[in-house]
Amino acid sequence: RSIAAASAGRYCPYFPYCRRTAVYQRILVPVDGSPTSALGLKEACQLARLTHASLRLIHVIDELSFALALQPYGYYAGELLDMLRKNGTEILQTALATARQQDIKADSVLYESLDKTVAQRVLAEAAEWKADLIVIGTHGRRGVRRMMLGSSAEEVLRNATIPVLLVHAPQGTS
Repeated sequence: RSIAAASAGRYCPYFPYCRRTAVYQRILVPVDGSPTSALGLKEACQLARLTHASLRLIHVIDELSFALALQPYGYYAGELLDMLRKNGTEILQTALATARQQDIKADSVLYESLDKTVAQRVLAEAAEWKADLIVIGTHGRRGVRRMMLGSSAEEVLRNATIPVLLVHAPQGTS
């Protein structure tokens, strides 16, 4: 059964445990504006409603996104960083609105992490904020595509000291 059905009161795989011990009170959700990120946020919101948790939404401007954005455009580094900040702020505002429309307590943080990878920044934020769970939308790439593009979600999963929920994109959409 789905978590959506559980939140509607029809079935809860975690009940009565989730109500009795409040399993997840602080859920960290990295967002990047992609459809898979939106799926991760949707799942995190469903869990937050079930457990009355609060969300921390984070967006990371990292060295790779900075370098990739720099290549095709003739921007100066300062202009480009401003553009990435503006984009990150918009992504966070949209995600916050999604959570707040569902009466979920949420806040957001924008990081410029040119010295750390996205995964390292997510793991550091999870520790600093004392998150109980990390929810990440992932493309689920395999083979050469994964090797070339890397996987922040996989790095978080391998190195996290708290539970991580990976939300995969539907088959054929990655």
